[in-house]
Amino acid sequence: MAVETHQIRVPTRGHNHVVDISGAVAGCIAEGAIRSGAVTVFAVGSTAGITTTEFEPGLARHDLEAAFEKIAPRSGRYEHEETWHDDNGHSHVRASFLGPSLTVPLVDGKLTLGTWQQIVLLDFDTRSRDRAVVVQVIGE
Repeated sequence: MAVETHQIRVPTRGHNHVVDISGAVAGCIAEGAIRSGAVTVFAVGSTAGITTTEFEPGLARHDLEAAFEKIAPRSGRYEHEETWHDDNGHSHVRASFLGPSLTVPLVDGKLTLGTWQQIVLLDFDTRSRDRAVVVQVIGE
């Protein structure tokens, strides 16, 4: 059993920005020697999350935003903002619901994603950021 750890940087705009990182994750796998195992993709930080979805404009620019607005509205009252005097309480709640990581099986050097399934980073913060994403491959 071997472990390979990579890091990718993802520039984001914040405000529910959805970024397809599938190619970058596949690039990490191509750089390594592991061909069978599990790939964990982890967003570093407490206002971003990782999932899979069909990366298309209606979903990425509207539907996900609308769903998260119902779960944790920007205009809501958040104790986090009262404590720290900032404006991103909803960002933390949204990221907590989505979660920071995803594990994808790796078979014959390929991610086992469906035809219309991409790995995406969602940045919920209220400003642009340069996000760090750790890609860890475990296997043989």
